[in-house]
Amino acid sequence: MFRRREPVPFAFLAEADRFRSNVTPPSRERATAGQIAGRWLMGLTIVAALVGSLVIGMPALELDHSAGHPQQSQASEGR
Repeated sequence: MFRRREPVPFAFLAEADRFRSNVTPPSRERATAGQIAGRWLMGLTIVAALVGSLVIGMPALELDHSAGHPQQSQASEGR
């Protein structure tokens, strides 16, 4: 009687590495000038937003060294 080398559920694995498709995927369409300009504009907008938020937020991150002594609250002065 004929005997298989592998069980039936795994028979497709033996053929999988020998199989080659003769169907080629479609070629990728080139982007139009408008799409390229849109991508550049979107990237420029994101970079400008990041730089703008950094410029606006920098004064809040700076320490105030204009006062010669550390600030004290009224409660710490004993009033």
